[in-house]
Amino acid sequence: MSVTPAERKPIVSAGDFDLSDYDFWARPMPEREHAFRLLRELERPVFYQEMENPLVPRGLGYHALVKHADILEASRTPEVFCSGDGGATNILDMPAEFAEYFGSMINMDDPRHARLRRIVSRAFTPKMIKQFEADVDAAAVRIVDDLIAKGPGCDFVTEVAAKLPLKIICDMMGIPEKDYRAVFDRSNIILGGFDPEYVGLDMNTVAERLLTAGMELQQLVQDLAAHRTEHPTTDLTSSLVNANIDGEKLTMQELGSFFILLVVAGNETTRNAISHGLHLFTEHPDQRELLLQDLDGRLPGAVEEIVRLASPVNYMRRKVTRDHEMNGHLYREGEKVVFYYWAANRDESVFTDPHRFDITRSPNPHIGFGGPGPHFCLGAHLARREITVMFRELLRRVPRIEGGAPERLHSSFINGIKRMECAF
Repeated sequence: MSVTPAERKPIVSAGDFDLSDYDFWARPMPEREHAFRLLRELERPVFYQEMENPLVPRGLGYHALVKHADILEASRTPEVFCSGDGGATNILDMPAEFAEYFGSMINMDDPRHARLRRIVSRAFTPKMIKQFEADVDAAAVRIVDDLIAKGPGCDFVTEVAAKLPLKIICDMMGIPEKDYRAVFDRSNIILGGFDPEYVGLDMNTVAERLLTAGMELQQLVQDLAAHRTEHPTTDLTSSLVNANIDGEKLTMQELGSFFILLVVAGNETTRNAISHGLHLFTEHPDQRELLLQDLDGRLPGAVEEIVRLASPVNYMRRKVTRDHEMNGHLYREGEKVVFYYWAANRDESVFTDPHRFDITRSPNPHIGFGGPGPHFCLGAHLARREITVMFRELLRRVPRIEGGAPERLHSSFINGIKRMECAF
């Protein structure tokens, strides 16, 4: 049962909070930043018990990795810190019935992970992303046209931040515009976290809604794939169902899971980075002015700094395959570790004045797209392109746009903004 802000215990030491407590993720952002700073100051990672959930057995618990160096080293050792045993996108092991919809390559290990990534990765190379540049540019122009026509006071998240990645991903896959809203709504449910607006409070209802959303997204792309098998076009769905790559192709189930991963990871995370970006420029007008002085020259650095501070994906989980010592600490077989990217991107040992928004920060070795290794974000090039184009168009045409107080998503997994009124 959730507690009110007045009932929450002040965070003075690392023993005053529990990352497994849903209520922790409803605390104001400064309190969470302080909590993770306390964890980084400790000699070794804290081991937490898993949250109670009636749908799955309670696991052995997990080590919370909050330091940049720990996450880098563990990411480079996927044979020890694996993704496939129970899933990477949730701390609790994924129930078997969820695997059909959410068992995408992000929740797999090699060799199966490598096979799937090899098939789909050709759509996300810098050369392929360049082919979408005109589409991204044109979409951003239309979005800002619509924003200006609506006028100030509208919701920036739904009217701007969500529109660009949703359109680009749906266009890539060949999803018609009439289905955009359905894709948007179902991705909100899948990444709804503990937010009652999207998934409710009863765990059985949560499971039902998640499975229904996954089933509907999978059915949408499988119906399209069946049509593309007989009537191929130039979209990604046609390529995936008709072309053998090194003698391999996706099954229909794999295609469905990949589409869910694509719309969830590519849509939700980029939209949140854009939303956080406007909030950061609103809170730091000096950085906005610096960017406006040389928009094209400073925008690449601004995008990296937005991704660092936004860290749209808070964490990924791994399971230890064998006893392993890392940075002087022993991890036992069967235990879990959670990579808190958001915390590592504020590591004082790596980033000078890490809570400061600095668009000229260099170097900026953030891990907002994940750590090194086989699970580095496949869509990083596309995400960077979309964030760049959206802010270039916005700041050229409505350079004084500002965001109001953000309404945050109640989730431990996604650092999301649900709504944010804008003024210009």
